[in-house]
Amino acid sequence: MRRIFKWLVLSMVVVVGIAVAGWYFFLKTDPAPRAAIKETPTISPPAGSSGPSGTWSVQPGNAQNFVGYRVTEKLLADVAQTEATGRTDNVTGSMKVDGSTISDVTVTADLRDLKSDQDFRDGRIKTSGLESDRFPEAKFVLTSPITLTAVPAAGETVTATATGDFTLHGVTRRVTISLQGRWDGKEVQVVGHLPISFSDYGITAPTSTFVASVENHGEMELQLFFTKRT
Repeated sequence: MRRIFKWLVLSMVVVVGIAVAGWYFFLKTDPAPRAAIKETPTISPPAGSSGPSGTWSVQPGNAQNFVGYRVTEKLLADVAQTEATGRTDNVTGSMKVDGSTISDVTVTADLRDLKSDQDFRDGRIKTSGLESDRFPEAKFVLTSPITLTAVPAAGETVTATATGDFTLHGVTRRVTISLQGRWDGKEVQVVGHLPISFSDYGITAPTSTFVASVENHGEMELQLFFTKRT
């Protein structure tokens, strides 16, 4: 009897292990690459050009542009975890560049259009977690100008920080975002990463039958290509 009992226990362990592995590979996500500056072809500005000075904007529908999230999901009673990403290209933005000074920056994203690799996740965050059906807008408004050390040259990647008011889940907080920017002579590309504690914005991380928990922190990413207004 003891031998039979041992074999039964061993068989159950093997079956559970196979089930866990199967559910993990079924549920695990395929995270998108981190937002990063793209080495687009550099266009030499015309003689006498003022560099990137001017008013720039972002319009919805450009697949290169996105605002999104990156979070860690713990699956099946915390026995496995995976990284999840979701993004929307329904983004508008504007900024003013005057030599080495950047001002009047506003970026707004419609979170109802966030897409990940799981339809179930996309539907769930509309009513729990981000609750994007109730709070569809994420918005950043620069509160003090960004001053660079020099006027950027075409093709040069610069690093800066931006301080402003960030609104998420109906809560507005003062934040500082790490940014990289690159003017290629035609467009201004901006990439940013902002760590977020969900509790700061009144967000309760969602769970489900197979997702045991979502960590109480994540990251907001943005990748935007600004075009000059004519």
